[in-house]
Amino acid sequence: MALILAMIAVFVFSALAAGFALSMKVEARLAQTADAEQRLLWAGRSGVEMECWILAQQLTIPNQQFDSFNQLSAATPGGPGASNSVLSGLSLNHYPLDDETWLEFHDIEDLDRKININTATPEVIKQALTLMGVDANDISVVSDSIVDWIDANDLPQVAGAESDYYQGLPLPYYAKNAPINDIAELLLIKGVTREMYEGSNATNHIPSAFEHKLGFGHAPGQPPDYPFGLKDIFTPISSGRVNINTADINVVTVLLNGDANYAAAIIDQRKGIDKMDGTDDDTPFRNINDLGRAGITGPPIQQLNSLGSARSMVFRVHVTAHFRDLPPRDYFAVLYRNSPMDIRVVSFYWQ
Repeated sequence: MALILAMIAVFVFSALAAGFALSMKVEARLAQTADAEQRLLWAGRSGVEMECWILAQQLTIPNQQFDSFNQLSAATPGGPGASNSVLSGLSLNHYPLDDETWLEFHDIEDLDRKININTATPEVIKQALTLMGVDANDISVVSDSIVDWIDANDLPQVAGAESDYYQGLPLPYYAKNAPINDIAELLLIKGVTREMYEGSNATNHIPSAFEHKLGFGHAPGQPPDYPFGLKDIFTPISSGRVNINTADINVVTVLLNGDANYAAAIIDQRKGIDKMDGTDDDTPFRNINDLGRAGITGPPIQQLNSLGSARSMVFRVHVTAHFRDLPPRDYFAVLYRNSPMDIRVVSFYWQ
């Protein structure tokens, strides 16, 4: 009996010891994982601070009081004019923080390349919808409903919608009556379809008169064919002025009240000899008055003076943090650049 009791005791204590060892192993692994999470998090934050520094230094480069595609690159920050600055030769494709942690920087995206949906006038919204080829009957509905979604009152525009309309839907909700935070909110607004939001295809050209139908609509049963979507034109976060050096041809056309010829001249002039954005031979505009190089004068200059700029203030940055052999983590931040000494992190998040 004593031997049996001793064997039982040995078995019980062995089981307890094994359980304790397993628990300690799990706890150690959890601690390592938590440490890795913190390392990745602070590496991402460090990368965002590095991007702030790059954007600050960009403002100090002589004769570059503008922002363009060949500057906003992680591979060559500062662009061709930065040879005498601290950005010269700085490569950010593989930026080590220590022996086990390194960062990968992606191109900086200025949000001022699009029109701010929260400050856009109804005329600008209608111009964008017309250029997309939205049916004439739907243009006022969508434009007025966007205004109603953003404004603070409960009084609907003529063709718009407030909470009374949205409460009558199968899945009811309230009108926001506040600025849009995420451009995807447009999908909640009366009249906005998925095709209208995303565009029917991925091309980025000015449609011909037949293609966009001048707002006259589509044949019965014909699905809408939008060359671009609302998300390609508008953004909820920007300074309110569009950078003509980074805006695409559709955005510039909207700013010019639908004048596709002037818009094409602007895009063609800034691309330089090789007719490609983001290369060393780009000839970006230094200010709005510099548009005379593209043959633009008179009323279009006045229009762009109130809506456009050659400088960007709001940027979205993307940094990938790597630690040992763990899966990398992508970090994003929206930065507001007011001056070299005043760059604010508006938002910070990861995927």
